[in-house]
Amino acid sequence: MIHVSTLLLALDLAGTAVFALNGALTAVRAARLDIVGVLTLGIVTAIGGGIVRDVIIGYLPPSTFRDWRYLVVAATGALVAFVWGRRLDRMTFAIDVFDALGLSFFAVTGASKALDAGLGPIQAMVLGAITGVGGGTIRDVMIGRVPTVLSSGLYAIPALVGAAITVVAAELGLRGWPAAVVAVVACFVIRLVGIRYDLNAPEPPGTQRA
Repeated sequence: MIHVSTLLLALDLAGTAVFALNGALTAVRAARLDIVGVLTLGIVTAIGGGIVRDVIIGYLPPSTFRDWRYLVVAATGALVAFVWGRRLDRMTFAIDVFDALGLSFFAVTGASKALDAGLGPIQAMVLGAITGVGGGTIRDVMIGRVPTVLSSGLYAIPALVGAAITVVAAELGLRGWPAAVVAVVACFVIRLVGIRYDLNAPEPPGTQRA
């Protein structure tokens, strides 16, 4: 049976890899940066959410600087995107998929690590969402665009759902691969459905999205 710490590490590294791809693909497609810019944006996107999470729970130095694998995975993902990014025919879809995957992985690991640090269920849900959206928010700010979490209603919400499932499973004593898979899939599917059908959270009465 796989230990919870091993599961969290696997999900954390998976989230790091796909967010690195996402950040680097964004750099290639939207910002048209050189290799230094692509690597920087990819790595920052990959490790930003995890650093925010660890700082908040007081886990210092953050995991990224304790374990060399995080930076290696992030740099590798960014390099893959730099070399192959322009050959992808459906770049927008690829970016959306990698972003949804990273969001899902980090929402689960963020909530789990918050619980391990002794935080309550609500706090763990919030921290899970912050972990999920942190890297993407830093990415968007760096390239000068409104962060996705503020412009897309179904971005933070899927992260909260994934984190909530993780917290509920933990409260029921069901932590492990099955619960993690359910949480990741739920977050991923909700995010992609939101993208596919352009769904957003409710807005104030009398307002209309541009």
